[in-house]
Amino acid sequence: MFKEFKEFATRGNAMDLAVGLILGTAFTGIVNTLVNGILMPPLGLLLGGADFKDLFLLLQSGDPAGPYVSLEAAQAAGAVTLNYGEFVNALIHFLIVAAALFFLVRGLNRMRALGQPAAAKTKSKPAKKK
Repeated sequence: MFKEFKEFATRGNAMDLAVGLILGTAFTGIVNTLVNGILMPPLGLLLGGADFKDLFLLLQSGDPAGPYVSLEAAQAAGAVTLNYGEFVNALIHFLIVAAALFFLVRGLNRMRALGQPAAAKTKSKPAKKK
């Protein structure tokens, strides 16, 4: 049983998966910094200075009653809110990760194609009728 596990763990697919998982985890920090530090501030300016994490819909006022200047202020007052700004942030994160993975896989596929010899083109001649 140990031998089977050793073969499974050292097989190429399992090792590739482990390396991919580790790189994906490290890549998350880069994407979070890119989105929160570089992309969100200009988008917030386009929306009149709004920060996506503070976009919410007030469902029920707390004590003291609203309006609230931020999500944190609404939550501190005990207000019930629908926090759609967090969803927008998560959606932007997903789209950036998906685009980065697309370009990464696309580049890897092109490099792999360059390393393989082109398939020999042969024309088949039609059979002669007798």
